[in-house]
Amino acid sequence: MNRKSKLMYLTGIFLAMILFVAGCGKTSAGDMDQVDNVESAAPESEINTGGYEESMPVAETGFPGQMPSFTAKDLNGDTITEDIFREKDLTVVNIWGTFCPPCIAEMPELGEWADSMPDNVQMLGLIIDISGDEDTKHHDLAVTIAEKAGAKYTNVIANSDFNDVLKWVVGVPTTLFIDKEGAIIGSPIVGADVEGYKTFVEEYLNEQ
Repeated sequence: MNRKSKLMYLTGIFLAMILFVAGCGKTSAGDMDQVDNVESAAPESEINTGGYEESMPVAETGFPGQMPSFTAKDLNGDTITEDIFREKDLTVVNIWGTFCPPCIAEMPELGEWADSMPDNVQMLGLIIDISGDEDTKHHDLAVTIAEKAGAKYTNVIANSDFNDVLKWVVGVPTTLFIDKEGAIIGSPIVGADVEGYKTFVEEYLNEQ
């Protein structure tokens, strides 16, 4: 097994572990019912709220204090690095998967919010279940989900560069808040809670 194949194999195992603990049922490319009806795709009971309180400091959740350096592709095939955080004072990072009904259900509202954010704030999606360039099945599904939801913000395909963050994700969606230095600030929010995201952003900006 060459180095590239071994890396993809290990990354695949790692992502599979995340999907197992996430608690959301997978969505196959052939099962598009929840994609066609994204606004009602996620009963509240299906949200895995994880093992810690939203008010818990980042250091106590296990998450690192800083986003890692990374080089990854977005859904359009463009290269994205950690430099994207320097473009705004605050970045809302929404970690999601194509298998996750709550993730899909909140996406239309995230798309609307992204369009109306202040100039110094941006939305960034991080997709955890696309396993490399050859995984066209999940890539195409993610594109379909984003398009149907009207989510025009950048969606990055997670790779092994994100392992130090993703290993602490206990459920999706998980949303992080990143300042322009790449630091994770506030507390991770596990579960679909757009109003919670908005409240954090508003309070953060008011304190600056």
